[in-house]
Amino acid sequence: MSWKDTAEPLLVRMPAVQRPEGHVPFKRKLTWTGGVLLLYFFLTNVKLFGLDIDASQQVFGRFSSILASGQGSILQLGIGPIVTASIVLQLLGGADLLGLNTQDDPRDQILYQGLQKLLVLVMICLTGLPMVFAGGFLPADTAVANSLGIGTAGVQWLIFAQMFVGGVLILFMDEVISKWGVGSGIGLFIVAGVSQRLVGGLLTAPFLGNSEGIIYTWYLFITGERGTGPVLAADGLQTVLLQGELLGLFTTVLIFAVVVYAESVRVEIPLSNARVKGARGRFPVKLIYASVLPMILVRALQANIQFLGRILNAQLGSMPAFLGTYANGQPTGGLFYFLAPIQSRGDWMWWLEGTAQPVWQILTRVGIDLFVMLVGGAVFAVFWVETTDMGPEATAKQIHNSGMQIPGFRQNVGVIEKVLERYIPQVTVIGGALVGLLAVMANMLGTIGGVSGTGLLLTVSITYKLYEEIAEEQLMEMHPMMRQMFG
Repeated sequence: MSWKDTAEPLLVRMPAVQRPEGHVPFKRKLTWTGGVLLLYFFLTNVKLFGLDIDASQQVFGRFSSILASGQGSILQLGIGPIVTASIVLQLLGGADLLGLNTQDDPRDQILYQGLQKLLVLVMICLTGLPMVFAGGFLPADTAVANSLGIGTAGVQWLIFAQMFVGGVLILFMDEVISKWGVGSGIGLFIVAGVSQRLVGGLLTAPFLGNSEGIIYTWYLFITGERGTGPVLAADGLQTVLLQGELLGLFTTVLIFAVVVYAESVRVEIPLSNARVKGARGRFPVKLIYASVLPMILVRALQANIQFLGRILNAQLGSMPAFLGTYANGQPTGGLFYFLAPIQSRGDWMWWLEGTAQPVWQILTRVGIDLFVMLVGGAVFAVFWVETTDMGPEATAKQIHNSGMQIPGFRQNVGVIEKVLERYIPQVTVIGGALVGLLAVMANMLGTIGGVSGTGLLLTVSITYKLYEEIAEEQLMEMHPMMRQMFG
């Protein structure tokens, strides 16, 4: 008996959002999408009952925007468990250890979806329990414990239960948007979180928060209220670029432009319909063929490694020096320091920040981060393409089943696959590495609102694809016959 036969009774009974039986009108899709987005914003502002907010620590740091996490809220875990479960499944699927045919076998598709949900629940526990009980990141409020009479341990379990509910809620919110809305719930939540930080980075002033936005910073420079005199005086280029955040503004605009341009660069393979004369089309192979979403997997893996380091440091008090040394919750040496991604200019501009680390350590860390993002971006892009049926074999079957063929070639799946193999594998690797390079560059130069480079890349790419999907949905609404042609 295989593992599928053993696990099937459990996996097929995993709760799921019912698929719509027919076509969902575009306005209804927008309603569902907007409703779930409002619910997401609401839940990120619902604080965990029993949590000592003042003593709590930021768990994910700048990874929070990528993981759509709300610090200290019921959505503390964000999409982290979903992404981690996807990494595990992709690795198992890539090694062909699952034995599931998710392309052609409906039974295996159901088992895969059930297995993914089960893994998400496991990851919620594996991520949430250490936050509450091991690392001291989310301490219980002693006043609440005394008032309820359940002790500190009881309040800790109460906090974890709320986090568990939040993790399950975001799982089904993502599924609602995927089946009833527009785009992907995970992508939408990332865009929402990053957009908040971008707008805050532009507009925030002390009376609106605890930081200064670009507009307010330049007001202080020009009026001289910052204490350095007018910005056009003798403050120097360094002050204008860094303290005035001109470099962050330039980097943000540059990333927007590069990603939009890269999304438009493509190789178009001509297609024709063998049964309908004159029916022609093109299959685009974009430069960023695998999209920017595989970057979530790379950064989530890095976030989990850093989280493990902080847990070990909190439990052991002090780790062996070769593993890591910590100050204020951040690695300052050892293996975990070298594996920590570059998050800001202060992490590598030693000549400005006066950092205590030797220059060779800083340069080594930069090199490792570049290597991880370039290689990891390419590897996870290949995994993403193969597991989402975007590879040459799956794409060739889709083209053949639609009745299309490549002009000048026989109408055969194998022939179409060979043509696609000339482009898809190479473009996937190049695109994945390019996205990794852009993410590191954005982190090194800084962006508006301190948004991570990966978060900015994801926001631009997801928004662009969302725009394309909305345009396609509107076209289908205007011409119902096209919906029947494309299924």
